[in-house]
Amino acid sequence: MARHAASVVVRRPVEQVYPLFTHFNDFPKFMHFVHEVTYYDDQRSHWVVDIAGRHAWDAINEGWIPNQQIGWRSTDGLRNAGVIQFAPQGLDQTLIDVLIDYEPPAGIVGNLGEHLGVGKRFDEALQHDLEHFARMVDEAPPGALDPMASTYLFHSDSAAAQGETTEDQNATM
Repeated sequence: MARHAASVVVRRPVEQVYPLFTHFNDFPKFMHFVHEVTYYDDQRSHWVVDIAGRHAWDAINEGWIPNQQIGWRSTDGLRNAGVIQFAPQGLDQTLIDVLIDYEPPAGIVGNLGEHLGVGKRFDEALQHDLEHFARMVDEAPPGALDPMASTYLFHSDSAAAQGETTEDQNATM
């Protein structure tokens, strides 16, 4: 399994930041490599990403602790798991730590690619997208951070803004 991590500090309290990340289907609005997250129910989702090729999987939520942590584990498709942890940094800031483990596709070739640059590009993309998220939250006008509003947190470099989301994802936005 390959492991990737990224962190960012968001200038909002954890009670405001945590709910934004519990809506996986909004990830394509601020992440470049996530093209779809659609739900089967409140515990299971379908993901489509584009990192060194297009990959898909179904996942189940795991390890959710309100205002502290969310996670998932794939149940088929690309084997992976992730956890996002939230830690208050004073009264008005939140540290977000993201940890993703995945099995590079294509066996030995995938492992080689991971070590020859794909892993570094994924780390950079993940960090870049987290920084986009932090900047958008920091710049959001009062009342704009409602995770139930379909237009919140939309970044120009996101998969959604670039027209790279799937038809299923577009139906949820």
